Amino acid sequence: MRPLHIALAALVAAVWGVNFVVIELGLDHFPPLLFSALRFLVAALPAVFFVGRPKVAWKWIVGVGLTLGVAKFGLLFIGMDRGMGAGLSSLVLQVQAVFTALFAALALGERPGRTKLLGMAVALAGIGVAAVDEGASGPVLAFVLVIAAAACWGVSNVLTRKAAPPDPLNFMVWVSTVPVLPLLGLSLLFEGGHRDRAALAGLDWSGAGALVFVAWIATVFGFGAWGLLLSRYPASSVAPFTLLVPVFGMSSAALVLDESVSPLRWCAAALLVGGVALTSLTGTRRAATPEPAPEPAPA
Repeated sequence: MRPLHIALAALVAAVWGVNFVVIELGLDHFPPLLFSALRFLVAALPAVFFVGRPKVAWKWIVGVGLTLGVAKFGLLFIGMDRGMGAGLSSLVLQVQAVFTALFAALALGERPGRTKLLGMAVALAGIGVAAVDEGASGPVLAFVLVIAAAACWGVSNVLTRKAAPPDPLNFMVWVSTVPVLPLLGLSLLFEGGHRDRAALAGLDWSGAGALVFVAWIATVFGFGAWGLLLSRYPASSVAPFTLLVPVFGMSSAALVLDESVSPLRWCAAALLVGGVALTSLTGTRRAATPEPAPEPAPA
């Protein structure tokens, strides 16, 4: 890769890592489901008028929109709102690579090789260590919600592989149009119209800035730049940069939010990142079918 593109890949990983901190700051201004709905609304508008018509079937756009936008981000935002730290969330969410491999084996016939199976076991061991650490110092329910978000992300990854979008930015912008109404409905049902109105009425520059960052910087810029890199280089050259996401996430959370990182959590991070590396960057035993690119890790 050219030095400029290496820097771009590292910048995207940094943006996606810092995004977890911005999400936590944004949750001080919005209820989680409303925040997630607004994130996709701002990401879709006005971009949807400039990216052209969808380039894949609507069934894939709707399927990914519901599993990724409603389920994955809804659960992630609720989990973080209930006490899951930004740094730990950026780390634990990477177990999506294990769920993706499992669901791909079931739905796509991608049989994992021994190295991939080893990576899945190592990553799950890291999740176990993180669970022990979180059980001793944080809310277990929030931890479980983020794990569930990672599982939903795995489902959306498999759907994305089936869709095989030729233009990732076009696909993400159209996917962003799907979750808006379902998330708004869920917010009205579970969070209450009075909370939503109060959040919108009290919107200040910091809340608006958080919303713009997660929508335009992390989503539109992040996926656009990532799609550009994948169009120019093999996935095996680009995908390893996603392993920097929890590094930036945990370090920025420690600097900005003063989140402590215990020795047990560092151990969990080493196991999880190593396991995800083995899981994401090794092949499958599916005959005559190249392995799709590992999915990027934005929040």
